Amino acid sequence: MKKWSLLLVMQLLFVVAWSQVSLRGIVQDREEEPLPGASVVIRDTYSGVSAGRDGRFEFKNLKPGKYMLAVSFIGFEPTELEVDLTQSRDIEVVLTPTVVYTGEIVVSATLAGDKTPVAYVNITGEEIRERNFGQDIPYLLALSPSFVATSDAGAGIGYTNFRIRGTDLNRINVTVNGIPLNDSESHGTWFVDQPDLAGSTNNIQIQRGVGTSTNGAASFGATINLQTLSLNPEPYAEIRTAGGTFNTLKNSISAGTGLINGKFALDARLSKISSDGFIDRAFSDLKSFFVSGGYYTPTTVIKAVVFGGTQTTYQAWNGVPSVRLDNDLEGMKRYEEHWLYTPQETAEMIASNPRTYNLYTYENQVDQYQQDHFQLHFSHMVNSHLNLNASLHYTIGLGYYEQFKGNAKFADYGMEKPVIGDTEVSRTDLVRRKWLDNDFYGGVFSLNYRKGKTDLSWGGGLHQYDGSHYGTILWAGIMGDNPKDFEWYRNLGVKTDINNYIKLNQAISDRINLFADLQYRQISYGIDGIDDDLATLDQDHDYHFFNPKAGIFYQPTDRQQAYLSFARASREPNRDNFTDASPGQLPSHETLNDLEAGYHYSSINFTGGVNLFYMLYDRQLVLTGKINDVGAPVMVNVDDSYRAGVELMWGLKIASTLRWDATATFSRSRIMDFTEYVDDWDNGGQQAFGLGSTDLSFSPGFLANSQLKWTPSDKGSISLISNYTGKQYIDNTASDDRSLDPWFVSNLLADYTFRTRFAGDVTLRLMVNNLSDATYESNAWVYSYILGGERYKMDGYFPQAGRHFMVGLDLRF
Repeated sequence: MKKWSLLLVMQLLFVVAWSQVSLRGIVQDREEEPLPGASVVIRDTYSGVSAGRDGRFEFKNLKPGKYMLAVSFIGFEPTELEVDLTQSRDIEVVLTPTVVYTGEIVVSATLAGDKTPVAYVNITGEEIRERNFGQDIPYLLALSPSFVATSDAGAGIGYTNFRIRGTDLNRINVTVNGIPLNDSESHGTWFVDQPDLAGSTNNIQIQRGVGTSTNGAASFGATINLQTLSLNPEPYAEIRTAGGTFNTLKNSISAGTGLINGKFALDARLSKISSDGFIDRAFSDLKSFFVSGGYYTPTTVIKAVVFGGTQTTYQAWNGVPSVRLDNDLEGMKRYEEHWLYTPQETAEMIASNPRTYNLYTYENQVDQYQQDHFQLHFSHMVNSHLNLNASLHYTIGLGYYEQFKGNAKFADYGMEKPVIGDTEVSRTDLVRRKWLDNDFYGGVFSLNYRKGKTDLSWGGGLHQYDGSHYGTILWAGIMGDNPKDFEWYRNLGVKTDINNYIKLNQAISDRINLFADLQYRQISYGIDGIDDDLATLDQDHDYHFFNPKAGIFYQPTDRQQAYLSFARASREPNRDNFTDASPGQLPSHETLNDLEAGYHYSSINFTGGVNLFYMLYDRQLVLTGKINDVGAPVMVNVDDSYRAGVELMWGLKIASTLRWDATATFSRSRIMDFTEYVDDWDNGGQQAFGLGSTDLSFSPGFLANSQLKWTPSDKGSISLISNYTGKQYIDNTASDDRSLDPWFVSNLLADYTFRTRFAGDVTLRLMVNNLSDATYESNAWVYSYILGGERYKMDGYFPQAGRHFMVGLDLRF
């Protein structure tokens, strides 16, 4: 019996083995020159390879049947061809040079390629379109590994934020077409200033860890590259509208000429988004535009890109106190007893909805800002191996946020105290505006050489920032002899940022590539004037950073890839780190040493990968509760801290119409020796508590994202998207009463497209967020103090909306 069973198994294995076939081929140009690095992908599968240095590729262990190959290479027209495999065979693929040079190479110097040993993910234009219902860009990236998005207003429109591996947005480098988007002083990026930028974005690449050298702010945990430079060769017009819960409405219209006379193309978009928000009064009124015009020849492209936005949002920055969320009446009354809130503010909090409460009630407590971007890109293909890219940019921003301040001191604003009769008045209600008027301009360049085994890039940039900060008193209950629009502070921040890098990706065999990336970055930053607390600012800082990166990429088979890399990044303190520091206690720069190792496997119906990371910080700036000489919180350098973890990514084609893609992250983020400082209201000063090793704030130990997508036909699809975020601490003490509970949220996306005789393609879309109506908060802040010998806290949590929906209609002509 055992012999018969063994014989049967051997026969089955024999049949299976013979049922597998291979597809081999070569990609070359019309002159029969091989095109090494050409992309060869089997459509509707997870399987794809890059041609070797001789232009050859191979797919093994395929089942007999028909396959559609998509083949592409920069500078050549992409092609698709159907291959009927009844047995193993060899094919030739000949690519034709593009009629025009599209300039795709413009941003390639700062992007990771197929054989770059870093952890990255590309989000295609199609994926962006499917998810774009007007929510800010962080919500379109939520399926990326180790990613957590949050919204002040609770529904993804207005002020939003995100973290990658626990790293906040102030440490994440963001570029648009290779041009820095981060604010030079704060290092932050506010996508609310560019509403619906996703509507003109063709591709987004997210690099986790230090990544490859780029332009602008330090990549201190992740890099995000947005690209808007793709050529639309055919004329088009499109109207997109969507509306839903919280009176949310998004409208956009876009159009393009296509390629005119084989040389010119023009694209434009206008968008408007409005929403009342989930949080009380947290409305958003957003407008944006995008225009690009290009001149194309077979070897040169010149393209101008202009985009901008105007946003007016009601402030929801304070969050909801935990005592309000928990319906803790005694705790809410304590806000008045401890002089945290006025009696009126306390009464309003007690009477409010626990999940939508907003401290601010002043009618015009808004943030208003306009930012416009001007880019000019030039790309020239010197020959088939060498191309030159250069870009100029200019960004102008102007805006303010307005605040009502009750019972404010004239002395805090440097104002003369009015005298009424014989009485000197020291306080009044007032309305103030804090302005930012800034200009950012400069240029970037890259020279790229690709031939045979060598891929070499040299590039860099020069950027100048001038930011004027000032504040005015718009109104006061008692103005006295103080002039209207009294200006109580003004200071100027000036920053020069220069960087140069050289990158080499060298193939030493068909299976192994060595990668080296060396960057030098020089920063000069000065602040001069009077700050909003009337302190004199007179600071100048200079930094010189050398950021080396190196790695190895190994491809043991066509289905497997592995890599190992090391990268270093250094980051200068931001404006607040300098202005908040006490005299003589200025912060030091931070350094990150990042070690990454990864493995990836792909086949026709399955893809899977694992990435290990160890991010070791030297002098990381963190909040400890410590305050400066005037009582404001400051960030201080801690000697040793780290983030370490494993990221899992997989995709499974369950059936011809059903696929499942998911990621999971297990991590640990620690400060090795942490000391907490707590304000002592009884005795003045602060008390210090040595806590030893603690968790870094906002760094969940487990994260998971999932998308189950059913595509019954090429006309429509339905996706179930799920996100799980583990427990996070909201400060660095690892205290359970200062944490965010885990949450699990599922969203539904559906679309259906049909063609009409008069309106072209019509797409109906539906998005239902938070299907289970989960109750959760995604962000928070906390302040601790000691009073009467006991420890108390003041905090603010940011509740997210329950079940809500959007429906959309797209018309494309």
